Amino acid sequence: MSFDVDAVRAQFPILGRQVNGRPLVYLDSGASAQKPRVVIDAISRAYEGEYANVHRGLHFLSNLATDNYERVRATIARFLNAPREDEVIFTTGSTEAINMVSYGWAAPRLQAGDEIVLSVLEHHANIVPWHFLRERQGVVLKWVEPEPDGSLPAEKVLAAVGPRTRLIAVTHMSNVTGTVVDVAAIAQGTDVPVLVDGSQAAVHMPVDVGAIGCDFYCVTGHKLYGPSGSGAIWIKAARQAEMRPFLGGGDMIRTVARDAVTYADPPLRFEAGTPGIVNQIGLGAALDYMMSLGMENIAAHERELRDYARDRLRSLNWLQVQGDAPNKGAIFSMTMEGAHAHDISTILDKKGIAVRAGSHCAMPLMEFFGVNATARASFAMYNTQAEVDVLVEGLTFCRELFA
Repeated sequence: MSFDVDAVRAQFPILGRQVNGRPLVYLDSGASAQKPRVVIDAISRAYEGEYANVHRGLHFLSNLATDNYERVRATIARFLNAPREDEVIFTTGSTEAINMVSYGWAAPRLQAGDEIVLSVLEHHANIVPWHFLRERQGVVLKWVEPEPDGSLPAEKVLAAVGPRTRLIAVTHMSNVTGTVVDVAAIAQGTDVPVLVDGSQAAVHMPVDVGAIGCDFYCVTGHKLYGPSGSGAIWIKAARQAEMRPFLGGGDMIRTVARDAVTYADPPLRFEAGTPGIVNQIGLGAALDYMMSLGMENIAAHERELRDYARDRLRSLNWLQVQGDAPNKGAIFSMTMEGAHAHDISTILDKKGIAVRAGSHCAMPLMEFFGVNATARASFAMYNTQAEVDVLVEGLTFCRELFA
């Protein structure tokens, strides 16, 4: 099956609009991806004709909503090639997912002096929950720095593992540089449990949690062309059995009495309260759409974009790309002498080009590169080589202004 980028673009209504009198060139998918028509339609349909609360009713609409909602669990399992549907826990995104592991699995098990291995590539969502344990329980955070080009060799992560290491928490793809980490080599190279933040990677490449061999793998829906407030974490059944509930309330219990409570089986044990029903239905529609296109096809298209963009950006000898590992995704964080990242972003916006400026929730990585902020262009399956050319023209205009 060939990948037809024009046909894909036609499915994203927002890409037809103009910004500041110019055609929109959306290069901020690393922050949040745009939504295809199938997702928009699934959300509208759910609210217009199929909405009710799930799990708790016996009437037609409740049963319909429950079926549609629970079907997404199977979709996510298929998307991640998870062996069991009940190992998929719905969340509002990766931030909640990692906090769930921190509070529900790590906090009851780790003691002062126990270690968590982290990389400097991590998003704050995969840093701050572990700082909570450092502050509250005396857990030690061991940091692994990437190579100067932004790559993170698996052997470097494994070398940081010691006798008191209780968890490795590592990104699958950096949201700043696009660096792809060999998480399978990490997970299969140690007996220490491994949590993988798949927020960026799962959008751009096939993921097989069984082949990786990790214990936890989280994804966030708004980056997967789905709604904000949707997401999931795959947790190996053996790890689920070691976890305490993260939140208490309805749906996660079996019985409640004045002096006792018993909990439902996973995954409901970790899904308290009325969930984001329609958000998850929208995520299911997004994943079905991506799988219909073929994740290998999406990955191949984005590799071509990456290579083209890399060649064009390297030709700009006054532009610095921070972290340019050979095997990376189509994400480019850029700095320009004499121009702040916010200035670059503002000027590009005037030409209809949407990029992100700032630290990208990755302050330790900014410190490693010796910069305060970058302008980041993050590509997605709907982007084209022509849009790379527009970006280069916009950057050249920035250079002329600040020269």
